[in-house]
Amino acid sequence: MIQSMTGYGKASLQLPTKKITVELKSLNSKGIDLNTRMPSVYREMELGLRNQISQRLERGKIDFSLYIEVTGEETSSKINMPIIKGYINQMKSVLPNADETELMKMAVRMPDALKTERDEIDENEWKEIQKVIDEALENIANFRKDEGLSLEKEFKDRIGNILSLMNEAISFDKERIETVKTRLKTALDELQLNVDQNRFEQELIFYLEKYDITEEKVRLENHLNYFIETLAGKEANGRKLGFITQEMGREINTMGSKSNHTEMQKLVVMMKDELEKIKEQVLNVL
Repeated sequence: MIQSMTGYGKASLQLPTKKITVELKSLNSKGIDLNTRMPSVYREMELGLRNQISQRLERGKIDFSLYIEVTGEETSSKINMPIIKGYINQMKSVLPNADETELMKMAVRMPDALKTERDEIDENEWKEIQKVIDEALENIANFRKDEGLSLEKEFKDRIGNILSLMNEAISFDKERIETVKTRLKTALDELQLNVDQNRFEQELIFYLEKYDITEEKVRLENHLNYFIETLAGKEANGRKLGFITQEMGREINTMGSKSNHTEMQKLVVMMKDELEKIKEQVLNVL
């Protein structure tokens, strides 16, 4: 079953003094392109986290965000009293009659009035965060699977359309050959030349072989079937599907160049349109 590279997953957990929220977003990409955003205190865990996400999601342009919201009285920011007192004393020397409350308001807005103490990672807290990360990864994986089901249905519909159009084009084959024969005979008659009939038939057969699309029809049908088989594979197969669509395109283009028939060429254009829509969506497949 195929999976989409487009997905979204979110999970959160309320601890006694903090709320932990994890968000994961992914779009299509040729490889893994991971961007992480988290509080600086957890940066030392980033390498292991990147490996975990890469192994689980495999490909895609992925944005990972970890939010920590303090909901209790705990805070890592403290008032830097010596700095504030120094600011107040300096301002008193400039404004000796100023109200001390106003000086205090001004001082707390000055640089370094607050100091942030670096927290150490709490192992128990990180275990709780890891549970939230695992849940968010599971949610985005399920989202990708659901998107994959939608893509699979669309692919099957469009592959069926190409097959129907191909068979309809083949139905004009006999008419097309007769038209070519008639055109050549008419051209010779207009020239009023005496032509050896056997030689004419040999040349006609050689000429018509250039317009024969039997091989293209067989190969295209094989590619269509292989595409459907690959959809059912268990491994990540977006790249393989892309290669198959390239081969399908070659056969359709060759059929178009050989068709030499208005109605067949119209059907080939419709086949190309269906294939282009498949190619666009294959870029989203994991």
